[in-house]
Amino acid sequence: MTNLFTRIKNTVLADINEVLEQKEKKNPIALLNQYLRECELETEKVRKLLERQYSLKEEFNREYRQAEELAGKRKRQAEIASQAGENELYLFASQEQANYEDRAARLKDALNQAIQQLADLERKYEEMKHKLKDMHIRRMELMGRENMTRAEVKMNQVLNNDTYSNQSYSRFQEIESYLDRLEHQVNSSYHRSTIDARISQIEKDMKNKETHSIS
Repeated sequence: MTNLFTRIKNTVLADINEVLEQKEKKNPIALLNQYLRECELETEKVRKLLERQYSLKEEFNREYRQAEELAGKRKRQAEIASQAGENELYLFASQEQANYEDRAARLKDALNQAIQQLADLERKYEEMKHKLKDMHIRRMELMGRENMTRAEVKMNQVLNNDTYSNQSYSRFQEIESYLDRLEHQVNSSYHRSTIDARISQIEKDMKNKETHSIS
């Protein structure tokens, strides 16, 4: 039965890995984004643990200070009771002092441990933030390279690939032909307007000469 479960588990894992590989080949940036989101969630979990650990440290510190104060208070009360000859009160205060001192010792150890754990969590959290930032930068670098690769592929398709570039190339030719026609029309219009203006001026000059000759 164990071997059967193991084979089923290995088969499922193999299928999952195959799906991930296919997804990575199809769209590596999308898979990278998914990984980054998972890392962000893990980093957020550590941040919440860090906040909780900080609260625990503060609570341990308050309890420790309170236990120390009460131990000191019972110690003074035991001394007063001893001086007054109140033996029963002295024994009670002394026992309370011992209890509070034991509690203070336990709380001090717990506080020191919480401080150490807090320092470890802070260090790990900072490391995770740096790694996450580096991963975001690497993603931007990969996206930049992917964009360049896609652009180069498109340009190569337009310029070199006959199966793709015939329509694109003919479109370029069509635009170039249109620009040539437009330029020819503009030039023709310019030349016509220039010729018409010159001839009109010549005709005007000739009429002026005829008018002067008759007079």
